Amino acid sequence: MVETELIQIENPEQLNVILGQTHFIKTAEDLYEALVSSVPGIKFGLAFCEASGPCLVRSEGNDDDLQALAAKNALAVGAGHTFIIFMKNAYPVNLLRAIKEVPEVCRVFCATANPLTVVVAEDDVGRGVLGVIDGEKAKGTETEADVKERREFLRKIGYKL
Repeated sequence: MVETELIQIENPEQLNVILGQTHFIKTAEDLYEALVSSVPGIKFGLAFCEASGPCLVRSEGNDDDLQALAAKNALAVGAGHTFIIFMKNAYPVNLLRAIKEVPEVCRVFCATANPLTVVVAEDDVGRGVLGVIDGEKAKGTETEADVKERREFLRKIGYKL
């Protein structure tokens, strides 16, 4: 029998968060190295749920509060081989390539600052992430004015020439 549960990610400051799946205990240290070498001045905390052995939440980071927030949320999700990263002074777009290049990372479920709900399944052996609910429902399709505004915004913040 499988039961599902919705886990609301606690993110009181609406920080950017990345949730993913990995497969090895060295993930915590490898992700730490990928993050600190990607963006100068980044502040972050990350946590990883072991799927065997002592099944502990392992955490790393360079900001104690963010590390504690990551560990608290990882424990709430409780799904083996998942990781969660909270960050300041950086955006996921600047980190996703480095994270995906960590050899043991299998997938990234989401990268967002929106309200985040994790859909978790549990059986008599363990827990796993089925997916995520990231933000609000679409309200319509963009107009020509919306396209113009989006394109201008991306150039204003330096992401397009």
